[in-house]
Amino acid sequence: MKLNGIIILLCIALLMSCNSEKKETNSNAAASKEFASGKQIYDDFCISCHMSNGKGVPSAFPPLDNSDYLKNKRTASIRAIKYGLKGEITVNGKTYNSAMAKQGLSNEEIADVMNYITNSWTNENKLLITVDEVSKVQP
Repeated sequence: MKLNGIIILLCIALLMSCNSEKKETNSNAAASKEFASGKQIYDDFCISCHMSNGKGVPSAFPPLDNSDYLKNKRTASIRAIKYGLKGEITVNGKTYNSAMAKQGLSNEEIADVMNYITNSWTNENKLLITVDEVSKVQP
C-alpha cells in the first residue's frame, strides 16, 4: 500500500514537471516568433540607417546597440518609430541631427521591432514593450 502511494506521487511529480517544461517552451516560442517578426521589420525599415550590427553610421545615424537613448527614453524611442523624429538628440554623449521619417507601422509592428532592437546585440530589456503601451504614445 505504501509503495503504491510513493509510485503515485512520483507519477504526479513527473507529470507536473512535464507540464511546466511545456509552458516554458510555449512562452519561449511566442517570444521567438515576436522577435522574428521584429527582426524582419528591422531588416525592412531600419537596417539601411542603423546597420545590421545596430552601430548606426557615425555622425549621421545613432547607434541602437548599447544606446543610452533606448534605455532611458523608452517612450521617446517608440514615438520616433511611430511618428518620425526631427531635431537634435544625444545618444551615448554624441549629438545627432538627422531626420527619421514616420515608418507607417502598426502598433503591433512597432512593439515587435522595439522588442527586437532592445534585445539584440548587447541590449537586454526584460520589460517587453506591449501593443497597449505603443497605442498610448502620442505625438
